[in-house]
Amino acid sequence: MTLHDLLDTLGPVGLLVLLCTVMIFVGVVLPTIWSRHPYRRTAARATMNTLLDALRRHL
Repeated sequence: MTLHDLLDTLGPVGLLVLLCTVMIFVGVVLPTIWSRHPYRRTAARATMNTLLDALRRHL
């Protein structure tokens, strides 16, 4: 599947949502799990909790 096929399938808004989801996963969730440094895990966990609380308020 090429990027053009993905864009045709999801549309521009769907592709943007997919990219944002991947960026949040890579930038927040993975450091929460795999960082060697406790302060990075703590900071990533706090960020993840903030994002999840904001999501819960809107759902």
